[in-house]
Amino acid sequence: MSDDKTYSDTGVSKTNLVEYSVTELSGSLKRTVEERFGRVRVRGEISGYRGPHSSGHSYFSLKDERSRIEAVIWKGQASRLKHLPEEGLEVIASGKLTTYPGASKYQIVIDNLEPAGAGALMALLAERKAKLEAEGLFAPERKQLLPYMPRKIGVVTSPTGAVIRDVLHRISDRFPLHVLVWPVRVQGETTGSEVSRAIRGFNEMDDAPDLIIIARGGGSIEDLWGFNDEAVVRAAATSDIPLISAVGHETDWTLIDLAADVRAPTPTGAAELAVPVKAELDATVAAFKARLQSALGRQFDSARSSLRAAERGLSSPDAMLEMPRRRLDEATGRLGRGLDLATRRKRSSYESVAGRLSHRGLELAIGRNGDRLDALSRRAATAQKSRLERATTRLDGISRRLVVSQRGQLSSIRNRIDEHAKRSEKALSAYMTGHSNRLDQASRLLKSYHYEGVLDRGFAIVRNAKDDPVTSATSVKPGDAFTVQLRDGRISGVAAASQSGPSESPKAKPSARGTKPADNGKQGSLF
Repeated sequence: MSDDKTYSDTGVSKTNLVEYSVTELSGSLKRTVEERFGRVRVRGEISGYRGPHSSGHSYFSLKDERSRIEAVIWKGQASRLKHLPEEGLEVIASGKLTTYPGASKYQIVIDNLEPAGAGALMALLAERKAKLEAEGLFAPERKQLLPYMPRKIGVVTSPTGAVIRDVLHRISDRFPLHVLVWPVRVQGETTGSEVSRAIRGFNEMDDAPDLIIIARGGGSIEDLWGFNDEAVVRAAATSDIPLISAVGHETDWTLIDLAADVRAPTPTGAAELAVPVKAELDATVAAFKARLQSALGRQFDSARSSLRAAERGLSSPDAMLEMPRRRLDEATGRLGRGLDLATRRKRSSYESVAGRLSHRGLELAIGRNGDRLDALSRRAATAQKSRLERATTRLDGISRRLVVSQRGQLSSIRNRIDEHAKRSEKALSAYMTGHSNRLDQASRLLKSYHYEGVLDRGFAIVRNAKDDPVTSATSVKPGDAFTVQLRDGRISGVAAASQSGPSESPKAKPSARGTKPADNGKQGSLF
């Protein structure tokens, strides 16, 4: 057996193995896995699925009783899948096997997902049915009655299949009317979205049909799976137009059958449920017409017989008018005599009244009434004058009281204004005095803090050539110019070299900018 180790003179082992970086090793493993397996089909149960990530990608695992593999569905691929992942669903996933170097994991990138057999589809169908039924979408009280004679029918189906021909042929045979066809795919990944869009489209039309038929021929559960889509069920349940579901054969059933108002066993059966038979209606109308004509004939015959019997029981016109004619003649004779008697009575009454209505009597009555009217006019004028005088007197009194009241109010207001003015002047004066005192105090405090006050007490400020204060002797070097500021002026000088011991420091050179140097040793160098 070969050994890949060698030993140096120092006893340290050496190896002949090739050294890889982590990135190189991860990339080599990724290429090996992708080249070795490529596309694969994996059967397993979906685990850890919590819906799409915020990025739109889906991450989960596929597992069986002993192992698991990471899986990912990219955002762009998820919209093209026929079946979306659901937690706990057993599926067959197709895709590319690869690795993820960032976490040292291998995973399958899925591009197709389908339930693992009819049993899984039935389990998924049962779960979806229970969910939608709990929301009340299949409740009987939501169902609508079909119109007996619709004016227009909308059909949602494939425009090229035999189903639409059967439906149109059956409607034409029974009761020809206007049919609108909304073409959709009845098998494939887009079936659910297209059918739900067609139902909503019919409901939103201005001239909407009176009835909608959803039709498709028979097929396997996979072929009919689009009609189990949740969007289709919700669109059918919320449709304002009555809807007939005719999907598959009589033994097939989908969730749209439960949400529709009526389920037909076949598309042809849906056409029979949608419209009645026109020939049967014509025969029924003809039978009703014959029965009506027969009944009217019998009724006319009966009325004619009754009229003839009544005619035989009536007397002749002369006999019926004999007594009324006699009463009329007698009343005519009495009317002439009554008119003469009434005329005489009225004339006598008029003559008695005319005696009382003489011309002289009318003049006397008019004169009396005129005198009474003149007296009433004079009394009314006197009363009006008296009322005006009383009103004028009362108005003068009210006016005098108002004047007095206004004068008192004006005087009171003027006094209050004067009082407020005096109080304002006092307050303003006190306010100005307080501020003036505080300003004086602040000025004195500022003056006491100013360095010039310190100079008055015999202290001095040493400044360098930049006119900055010197705070330390070590900051001044021999030959540096400086200025000493006293209370009454400045003295300029140049720093000399420092000397050790108590010897006297050299005197500063006098400057023409400052005052005259002091004599007799009273003012010298500070260094």
